[in-house]
Amino acid sequence: MSKELTKATSILPSAFDDYFKPWKDLFDFNGGKTYTATVPAVNITEEKDQFKLTVAAPGMDKDDFRIDIDNDVLTISAETEETEETPTRQEYNYSSFSRSFRLPVSVVKDKVEAKYKDGILKLYLPKTEEARKANGTKHVVIQ
Repeated sequence: MSKELTKATSILPSAFDDYFKPWKDLFDFNGGKTYTATVPAVNITEEKDQFKLTVAAPGMDKDDFRIDIDNDVLTISAETEETEETPTRQEYNYSSFSRSFRLPVSVVKDKVEAKYKDGILKLYLPKTEEARKANGTKHVVIQ
């Protein structure tokens, strides 16, 4: 996968949260509200003709999202009104978030498409013709 299509923000806070999550669950004195994901998970796949970003964001409408491309940075953000529902245990809250990713130069920015269905936002980032034709595999001879 292209190293350019990476998270533009630091991974350090997420790593700390992931490491300490089991301990937080053991000492859950706050009614199940000790660990709340506030940004949705994103999967990135690279295919021959395009990159695909899949964002897990249940409970939202397609009109809640805003997708912007500024130079080489793709930003996915969303804002929705809070519900009056109070969960017994809450592990995600995506009422407001923003995720940014640095785009590779091989992405045709004018042809990016997005679809939202069943809690999944999918972005299709087509590659340039040159990137499609390029062979991504190279054999290196050991000397």
